[in-house]
Amino acid sequence: MIFVSNRLPKKVRKRKDRYIYQDSPGGLATGLNSLSGGMEVKWIGWPGVESDALKKGEIEEISADFEKEDLIPVFLTRKEINDFYHGFCNRTIWPLFHYFTQFSKYHREQWEAYERINRRFLKAVLDVYEPGDLIWVHDYHLMLLPGMIRKKIEDAQVGFFLHIPFPSYEVFRLFPKRKELLDGLLGADLVGFHTYDYVTHFLNSVRRIRGFEHDLGVVSLGERLCRVDAYPMGIDYERFEDGAREKRVVRFVDKIREKVGDRRIILSIDRLDYSKGILDRLDSYDRFLGENPSWMENVTLILVAVPSRERVDHYENLKRQLDEKIGYIEGRYGRIGWTPVWYIYRFLPFYQLLALYSAADVCLVTPLRDGMNLMAKEFLATKSDGRGVLILSEMAGAAHELGESLIVNPYDHSSTADTIGKALDMKPEEQVTRNRAMQKRLRRYDIQKWGMDFFSDLSNAEQRHGSLYSRRLLSEDRAEIIDSFRRSRNRLVVLDYDGTLAEFVDRPEEARPDEELIEIVRRLSSDMGAEVVLISGRDRDTLEEWFRTLGIRVCAEHGAWFRDGKGSWIPTAHLDTGWKGPIRNLMETYTDRTPGSFLEEKGSSLVWHYRRTNPELGSIRSRELIGDLLDLTANTGLGILEGNKVIEVRDRGINKGSVLNRLLEEKEWDFMLAMGDDVTDEDMFQALPEEGYSIKVGPHPTKARYNLGSVGEVRALLKEFLER
Repeated sequence: MIFVSNRLPKKVRKRKDRYIYQDSPGGLATGLNSLSGGMEVKWIGWPGVESDALKKGEIEEISADFEKEDLIPVFLTRKEINDFYHGFCNRTIWPLFHYFTQFSKYHREQWEAYERINRRFLKAVLDVYEPGDLIWVHDYHLMLLPGMIRKKIEDAQVGFFLHIPFPSYEVFRLFPKRKELLDGLLGADLVGFHTYDYVTHFLNSVRRIRGFEHDLGVVSLGERLCRVDAYPMGIDYERFEDGAREKRVVRFVDKIREKVGDRRIILSIDRLDYSKGILDRLDSYDRFLGENPSWMENVTLILVAVPSRERVDHYENLKRQLDEKIGYIEGRYGRIGWTPVWYIYRFLPFYQLLALYSAADVCLVTPLRDGMNLMAKEFLATKSDGRGVLILSEMAGAAHELGESLIVNPYDHSSTADTIGKALDMKPEEQVTRNRAMQKRLRRYDIQKWGMDFFSDLSNAEQRHGSLYSRRLLSEDRAEIIDSFRRSRNRLVVLDYDGTLAEFVDRPEEARPDEELIEIVRRLSSDMGAEVVLISGRDRDTLEEWFRTLGIRVCAEHGAWFRDGKGSWIPTAHLDTGWKGPIRNLMETYTDRTPGSFLEEKGSSLVWHYRRTNPELGSIRSRELIGDLLDLTANTGLGILEGNKVIEVRDRGINKGSVLNRLLEEKEWDFMLAMGDDVTDEDMFQALPEEGYSIKVGPHPTKARYNLGSVGEVRALLKEFLER
């Protein structure tokens, strides 16, 4: 396993003439580091020191020290850190993804730095990667990296996990480079989030910005698939549970109690960040004290703010506001011998953190937006006696798992103040009942289970996704088809058009064949002597205009009309269009109700297009329309065909399979090839004899023998037929 994250689990500091190596702070480094036991792991990340502060030879020396522990440092200069980490990551992405759009600023030079640093990490991955390795990329600093890896190592197994929220489409669309970020993330085989809310937001953005649909969280990308799922991150439960019993921790709990006395303790621990809601938390505490004078001098809020991103302007302002707010509360409520807020502004050693969790009667975890929030889980793990109350924001990902806690809206200061009072008054029996249920859940789904679930799904991604393919057209299969074509005399090549020879477009008339395609078809027919037949769902007039000069046979409207090489159009069956009136009226109603959709009338069918609609609305309306059409067409000879963003109604007896059967009866073909991309082509694949070659374009369940990923791959294969 290759872990790739912004930071390594250890950082280096230079003091005088020697290096000091320390554990890195933060939930990600701590959590992932606990997964390393018993696994062969390499970890790539920044070592915590600016490379331009090091002397010649020191980078090599530090690298050698790290590599002894399978840690691969990626060195960054001070400017790169400012532009990449303090700039783009924390002035653009962090506020945007946490819904603080007013703080999110986009600067092109910082985006360019983000791209450069992601490429720097790519080089580090390529330097250590060996076939069969699993690559797990972490967090918002490296969202371009999966796509970069995919371009260099096509068959790599790549996972990505986002440890912060993924915002709704309406927020994400504000970012100018939204397409590039999505393409980067979709380079992974497996993309993980903490909650299904974030999964839904991501899939919605993928659909609306990139146009990729999904089936139960599996995104179809043409040549491959990407699975998206939720994996709520756990903690190393035993580490916190056992650590709380250590003598050093117990002694520190006694010191805290000695200082606080008999007063109840409310604990608040956070990294200093506007997303954590610390100021709103203090407003709620202020309101609680003002409305509950009986608790004056009987409760103390221990507020720990860990310094964070001190080079970012918003954090300097937040620190000043925090100091002022604490000063206001102390000035208003403080008494001689009692301080309502015990304020600590520094990083705490692990044993002191455990002691604070253990000593606290109430833990106040009320972020305005948080991907997960592991501190809520850590607090519960230290409560071996089951005593203590967790007040948790509904905006934290952890709220989905910890429903027995007291859930609050952090913006509602009045309600949060009331909940503080409820927590302080809660009977011990109720505390234990609530906490035991949550502790059982956290102990079962700990950091190890979280990691192994992700590992397992990533390891099995190729096998699981492979079941959706017919069979990838590998080099040996390709060679067989080319060789068979060249050895044959009577060659039949049957091709669909949209999605097979040409990409889908918003409006059907914009898919006119380009010069390259015309030349490929012309040479297949005239130079190579193949019988090329286009079988399309398009109308006769369009196909006549596009292909009349080639002298090939063309089938329109999925088999309703057939044009021979001389240019005459012949109906393949008796066409009764008397049914169109009520169907047209229904489809026009849906067109009026669905902006961006339109109705196309062909000689033998009616087609409702919704490619240009809002994807969610289009999906809903298409389900509704199909339901209404089923009622209208019951006990008739009409069929409802659902294609790529289209719904078509036509005679059931008209299909591509019947046309292919007609072609097969003409002569003994010693080479037969059929290619198509959607459900209308399945009849054709089924009709093709076993010795023929059928190819499905796109990773979907199919009767075809082989699979190609895209229009580009189809054209590349046809070009190989032209090589002598």
